[in-house]
This record gives sequence, structure tokens and C-alpha cells, in this order.
Amino acid sequence: MLLDAAQSQLVLVDYQVRLMPAIFESGLVLANAVRLGQLARLLEVPAWGTEQNPSKLGENVPELRSLCAQTLSKMQFSAVEEGLGEWLRPPAKPLAGNARSLPKHLQKPQATTAERNTIVIAGCEAHVCLLQTALDLLEDEFDVWVVTDACSSRTERNRDAAFDRLAGAGAELVTTEMVAFEWLRSAEHPAFKSAQALIK
Repeated sequence: MLLDAAQSQLVLVDYQVRLMPAIFESGLVLANAVRLGQLARLLEVPAWGTEQNPSKLGENVPELRSLCAQTLSKMQFSAVEEGLGEWLRPPAKPLAGNARSLPKHLQKPQATTAERNTIVIAGCEAHVCLLQTALDLLEDEFDVWVVTDACSSRTERNRDAAFDRLAGAGAELVTTEMVAFEWLRSAEHPAFKSAQALIK
């Protein structure tokens, strides 16, 4: 099974200015997270951010925050507990009208937005906020793809333990380049050269 840009959303978890200096391989991790955000924008994949206790840890780094449609401030470690699921899968709108509305055969059909149930997720710390958010998304029946080279923790061991647990729970483990080339699918994609420039 390959990723499909038309069915994907991107979630970038807690790349915060006061947290990143303590993160293992933070420079590489942050660079890949920014690449993911840029690819999402290029390929029209909705991107969302989260920030854990921003009054203490600061906002997400500006270059990443600017790539997200919205950023969720949270105190719970799982962003799903704070409403992320409603952003990713908005509740259906109630049907408008009343008993005096036009008969059904004269009503215009309501436009339905295609659900994007594939969540590409990356973040820090991998064994805390990323892990708990991803597990809750799996519980809510999203397909979860964890971008390993854009995730980390303060220690390598905690990061790797998170990956082991996520794989065991049913998440797909991928890299930034896997996401890019699966979203593109072909060197003939109109955005191929621009995406390739982001990866090089």
C-alpha cells in the first residue's frame, strides 16, 4: 500500500523552540519536518501543527509553524484528547431545511468533501506526545504513517522504543523521501522538479 496525497493529511507534533535544543539529532529532524511541511503545501496536502504547553516550551519554530493551516495548543500529551480528531475528520454538517423545503428531487445535492483518513505524522518527543497522539489516531480508525527521520526524543533509546511500539500497534514507519515520492508517484507529476529540489 502506497501513500496517496489526495487521501493524506500531515500532522507535525511539538517542534517547539525551547524543546528542540534537547532533542537527539534535532537539526536533521527539524529539517525533515520542514521539508514535509513544504511538500504538503506543494502537493495541497492539509498540514496541522500541535504545541505542548507553549507558555513553557514556546511555539513551534517559525519556519515550521508557518507551513501549518492551524496549530493546536494542548496540555494533554495526546493531541487527540484536545480535539485534533475534529480537525482531521470534521463532524458531518446537519442537513439544512425544514418541512417546507423543496422536495428532494428539486434540491441541489450537497457537496461532500472526500475524507482524508491517512495521517502522515512526525514530531517530538517520539515516546510521549507523538506516540500518544498516533496511538489515539489508530484507535479512531485513521491510517497512521510515522515519518521516522522527522521524529526524535531527548534520547535515542526512547525514540527507538516509540518506533517499536508504534509498528506493533499498526502504524506504518516511513521516511521523508518515501512520503515525497509516494505522494508524487511519477517523475511526470507537475510538481516533481519542485519537490525534488526540496529533497536534494
